[in-house]
Amino acid sequence: MTGIPPDAQPAPRSHDLSVVGFPEQAASVEARVRKPANPDKPERLSFAAAWRCSRAARAEIQHRVGLRRAELERQFEASRAHFDEAQERIRERTGRDLIVAIIIGLALGGLVTVGLFCFKQWFFVLVAITAGLGSYELTIALRRVGIRIPLISTLGVTVLVITATQFWGSRGQLLSILGGLIIIVLCRAVQHLVWTPRGRVLDLTRDIAAACLVQFYVALLSSFAVLLTAKPHGEFWFFALITTVVAADTGAYGFGLLFGKHPMAPMISPKKSWEGGAGGLVSSVVVASLLMQFLLGYPWWIGLIFGVCVVLAATLGDLVESLLKRDIGIKDMSSLLPGHGGILDRVDSILPTSVVGYILFHLLR
Repeated sequence: MTGIPPDAQPAPRSHDLSVVGFPEQAASVEARVRKPANPDKPERLSFAAAWRCSRAARAEIQHRVGLRRAELERQFEASRAHFDEAQERIRERTGRDLIVAIIIGLALGGLVTVGLFCFKQWFFVLVAITAGLGSYELTIALRRVGIRIPLISTLGVTVLVITATQFWGSRGQLLSILGGLIIIVLCRAVQHLVWTPRGRVLDLTRDIAAACLVQFYVALLSSFAVLLTAKPHGEFWFFALITTVVAADTGAYGFGLLFGKHPMAPMISPKKSWEGGAGGLVSSVVVASLLMQFLLGYPWWIGLIFGVCVVLAATLGDLVESLLKRDIGIKDMSSLLPGHGGILDRVDSILPTSVVGYILFHLLR
């Protein structure tokens, strides 16, 4: 065999396009063969490197979440401490748990609203239950100071007055209250003769007067709510009445808590102030004007009169009940309603305003 000279050049191959005169096609083929890496595509990491990166990222996220959680917990604790401090100040000034009082108040308001507009013909049952519980509270409270009132007859007469008012109107109201007083007097007289025959007549007279007070204050005033709701569109009037009373109480509570400095009746209710009374008056007038115009269809200035009359009657009823509790020596009539006290503590403003609402209804019709 003959060797190939070292300086000899190999002959061009048929597929070497750049040599045979096709440089562009040669570049395309070379690019497809080599497949250079895409500079925009990130380089793939190994599994171990990716795992280390993910662990570091998770640790960083957990650290940030922990810091944020700690910050939120500090803010929550600070807000809670501030809220508890405000609650304690309110409790010291009013003696009430504000949150519980609001919840109970909303529940009672919903119950009254449903009874008025969905079961109007049976609303007197709710009034009878409320009046019966109020009579029970007042009777038990008076017994603490030695006043003996027959409990069963008192409760029976209270329910009788409400029921008679529902079915026979004002005539049933008058006859039932008179007949009920006679029944209570006879029951107390029999008790005196049987159990305390040597008791003083003065004590008997005092007990009979207190029993009559219970019927006039609770049963008779409650029956005006039944008379009002029994009238055509009376449920709207009573709703406006209740809403105005609530507005007056809320305004008096808020203004008294914030600005109260001058006691209204320090010997009867030391926590009531003239500033609170002014706030209650403004609130009741505003709410009454809106209700009169948009709910009952009267001019707004009728609402001014309605609001003033309601707030005066509500304040009077509140002071009367405070005077009774002060004479008896108790803070609340009972603890039936948390945050409010007893039934009478909640309806003391509504009882006299029911009479005012009934009178205004007849004057404006």
